[in-house]
Amino acid sequence: MNAAIRAVVRTAINSGLKVLAINGGYEGMIEGDFKGMDAAAVSDIIQRGGTIIKTSRSERFKKKEWRTVAFQQLIKAKVDGVIIIGGNGSLAGAHIFTSEFNIPFIGVPKTIDNDIFGTDYAIGFDTATNTALEAIDKIRDTANSHHRLFFVEVMGRDLGFVALHCGISAGAEAILIPECKTNVSDLIDKLEKGWKRKKSSMIVVVAEGAVEGGVMEIANNVKAKFNHYDIRISILGHLQRGGNPSCFDRLLASRLGNKAVKILIAGKKNMMVGLKNQRITYTTFEKASSGIHKINEHILDLANELSA
Repeated sequence: MNAAIRAVVRTAINSGLKVLAINGGYEGMIEGDFKGMDAAAVSDIIQRGGTIIKTSRSERFKKKEWRTVAFQQLIKAKVDGVIIIGGNGSLAGAHIFTSEFNIPFIGVPKTIDNDIFGTDYAIGFDTATNTALEAIDKIRDTANSHHRLFFVEVMGRDLGFVALHCGISAGAEAILIPECKTNVSDLIDKLEKGWKRKKSSMIVVVAEGAVEGGVMEIANNVKAKFNHYDIRISILGHLQRGGNPSCFDRLLASRLGNKAVKILIAGKKNMMVGLKNQRITYTTFEKASSGIHKINEHILDLANELSA
């Protein structure tokens, strides 16, 4: 997010605009927690994870009375337009707010889940997959040394983008994602093939929402029928959400933040900027927050062909 913030601030200043940062997302909007930003305020932040202006989940913003307070705070601060950087929840909030009040919003997609409709990539996804990949590579070293089968859980409650991308890149023997029903017998058949080829280790990458009961459930089911390896479980959790952003994410955030300001100045409103086929595109908040970004079937086929 910091790279996007930097791009927004510097593009706006170069265009002769005054910039305010809203601390803490929609909760900060309700509280009127604004601060002026100049070019120096965003120096030395592009390489930092997280966000210098903080964020939060605002239950109050879901209620019309508090959205009205947020609107009044924006008017009081003489805000003419807002750049929102966030995921489905942030974009859905922007869609509701802009249908009620006449302040133009432009959205920038940011979520490691990469589940936002209207863009091939959201800010944070590439960094998260590379972080998960690095962890899985290190787990593989341990697995090889001890003849182990590791079940590695990565984030992905509803969609399996992180699991699929880092699973293929890590050479996982199997990848379990919410989009495909998990069959224990099929999984064991895959693992048996690896066993017959005398593999010294195996990795199964599991998206957190892939299996009812979670990674523990599937690991225990496999252990009951497949005891060739010492089975271990590793849950990466919030490790995936931190760290220095990748080159791809820094560039993506810079492009989207820059374009968000430019189209706001041009008079466009209530839409999200995204990247489709390496080109900047625009999607309404309604479509961005309600649409489904589906897994690429070719990548899914690739995972099945290369596994085990």
